[in-house]
Amino acid sequence: MTSDNAMPDVSASEAPRAARGGRGVVTFLRDVVVIVLIALVVSFLVKTFIVRSFYIPSASMEQTLVEQDRILVDELTPRFGGYDRGDVVVFRDPGGWLGPEAAAPSQGPVVDAVEWVLSLVGLAAPDSDDHLIKRIIGLPGDRVVCCNELGQLTVNGTPIDETSYLQLPESGAPASALEFDVTVPEGSLWVMGDNRYRSKDSRYNQEQPGKGFVPMDNLVGRAFLITWPFDRFGLIDFHHEVFSAVPDPEDGDR
Repeated sequence: MTSDNAMPDVSASEAPRAARGGRGVVTFLRDVVVIVLIALVVSFLVKTFIVRSFYIPSASMEQTLVEQDRILVDELTPRFGGYDRGDVVVFRDPGGWLGPEAAAPSQGPVVDAVEWVLSLVGLAAPDSDDHLIKRIIGLPGDRVVCCNELGQLTVNGTPIDETSYLQLPESGAPASALEFDVTVPEGSLWVMGDNRYRSKDSRYNQEQPGKGFVPMDNLVGRAFLITWPFDRFGLIDFHHEVFSAVPDPEDGDR
């Protein structure tokens, strides 16, 4: 005899539903992992071939860039259009510019791992201390001389007025405390810092194997934007007008 109050056996119907729910969670987690991996790959490619983040570790480019500014560097455009006098560029040490430095101590595996992931997407720049940033003064073939009677640099015999970006210790000081007369070889650049008396740039590395010139193969790209702090957010001025009257080296004073 069967009781009307007997509970139905639902275990058989709930088992497939539970299995489907379990598969749904696994599918969701798999999709999340795939999306994150795709985002990391895309960000890595952007950082490697298009744009990178760096921070400014010194005062050598003041007031254009100040210490601890965070900047973006365009790696793509210069590959098609090349570089111009006045461009602010990031480059790897040509050899001996930075000097022997002790390796940065590990901050622990977790912090190091987080910083590595952030560097993939351009939110951290752990290798900034291994790079330099300066302004291009001389292109291949240019003759750069310091200084004329007014204390100005000349490029291919043409004086350049750098007052729009140059930081000097006092009014009337020459554009460089160190005199020089160089002709930039093919495939290289002559670079100088805007904070001219506090920049160990091409002038001070002429005894190094590269004789102070930066091989263009060492360039990472052209800095174009200050992203942090927010009160300094904006485009970086290349001051191309300063060099507009400089003739090509074949027409200038070599």
